[in-house]
Amino acid sequence: MIKINNLVKRYGEFTALNHLNLEVKQGEILGLLGPNGSGKSTTMNCMLSLLSYDRGSVKLFGEEMSPEKYSIKQKIGVVPQDIAVFEEMNVKDNIYYYCGMYVKDKQTRHDYVEDVIKLVGLEDFLTFYPKQLSGGLKRRLNIACGIVHKPELIFLDEPTVAVDPQSRNKILESIKELNRRGATIVYTTHYMEEVEILCNHIVIIDHGQVIAEGTKEQLKNMVRTTGKIALEVPDISQRQLQAIRQLPGVTEISYDELYLTVNTVELKQSMLPILNYFEKEDILFSNLQTDEATLNDVFLEITGKELRD
Repeated sequence: MIKINNLVKRYGEFTALNHLNLEVKQGEILGLLGPNGSGKSTTMNCMLSLLSYDRGSVKLFGEEMSPEKYSIKQKIGVVPQDIAVFEEMNVKDNIYYYCGMYVKDKQTRHDYVEDVIKLVGLEDFLTFYPKQLSGGLKRRLNIACGIVHKPELIFLDEPTVAVDPQSRNKILESIKELNRRGATIVYTTHYMEEVEILCNHIVIIDHGQVIAEGTKEQLKNMVRTTGKIALEVPDISQRQLQAIRQLPGVTEISYDELYLTVNTVELKQSMLPILNYFEKEDILFSNLQTDEATLNDVFLEITGKELRD
């Protein structure tokens, strides 16, 4: 569906994309991740021919993409992070307007509009104006306007920012349903749990390059940290902390007055030596918890940054 080859984009002396290569297969939900300034937005804008670039190529549906390729654009849906609806039109009129840009047949347009209203759960709000909607409902309207023409390829940029849990769940279910119907989706978000739920292919970019890609399981296998042990320890010395650092499988520890966190290469194998050391040193602890590595741990180890940096 998408093939980017050696893409270079410069802003004066600054290189935003540095020979970036990326492929998206039909039927995938691709999670495109990166810290702020990594090149995510530039990549998406180049894919959509909203930005020119210095070198390389962008192919969508096997064809070179350009601003004049309206036959390709008709098969694309874009849901931007900023709400892009008309405040002076109600919910149904907004959706009809966007559908009319692509679908000329009146009956088909009616059917598409009715379908997307049900998909995003806006049946009870058709006569509401955007200013009357909650943030979550307005996000749902934004999605409906971007996908009402049943595009084969959909770009979703932070679609769940600042929404209530009910709307967030509805949005995620809608995205899954779109994919089940055959849509290929490029998805950017700051919420790693959404990536874990939705995406079957994940690409992490930084400094304008792809630095890691694969399934969530493949990405987790790339990093040293595969599990965490967290517990409350009211009293522990620097000597004891240093000794724990030297235990087999321990990659990193942190201690903040009461809470001790131990990152491990192999959670099950590391647990017993740690507990044995605590018993030997008479170290009191409580509220022991264990967690497998998350995509957030992977992202932090690979980029050295939090996703929201």
